[in-house]
Amino acid sequence: MVLPAVPVSQSPESKFREYLATRPKSQRLTRPQRELIQFIFAQHDHFDVNQLIRDLDRADLRISRPTVYRTLAKLVDAGLLRRIEVNSRTVYEHDYGYPQHEHLVCEVCGKMIEFQSETIQNAIREVCTSHFFQQSGHTLVVRGVCQECNRARSAKRRLDMI
Repeated sequence: MVLPAVPVSQSPESKFREYLATRPKSQRLTRPQRELIQFIFAQHDHFDVNQLIRDLDRADLRISRPTVYRTLAKLVDAGLLRRIEVNSRTVYEHDYGYPQHEHLVCEVCGKMIEFQSETIQNAIREVCTSHFFQQSGHTLVVRGVCQECNRARSAKRRLDMI
């Protein structure tokens, strides 16, 4: 399920440039950072650092590994990307210009399924209100086995019984 984009007033590049300017030690947007932002926001996929670096190489963008790591940390801090811990893997996804949503993660194949639930959103709001807690965001990851992997496991079990 592809979730609809949320209207935003600035491009990710402009928002990041603004973030850099407000740092205690003002920083400028470098060419590698700009190329990285454009590359990341040109598609909407969950990715880890190694996958991103492989994709950058395939796209013939030469951005150093340290620059990728530093820029990802800044993009998270700027509110443009969200970091999700899935088992021992750190995955990134768009946060800016994308609606609040949850994830189902298959423990067999690693597939991530995004979904929205008004019921979950309401429950979180209710819990926060009852504890006088002001939330700044949340990440919900439900682990399990996807439909395709369940089918494959069922077929294997049937074959094992023969």
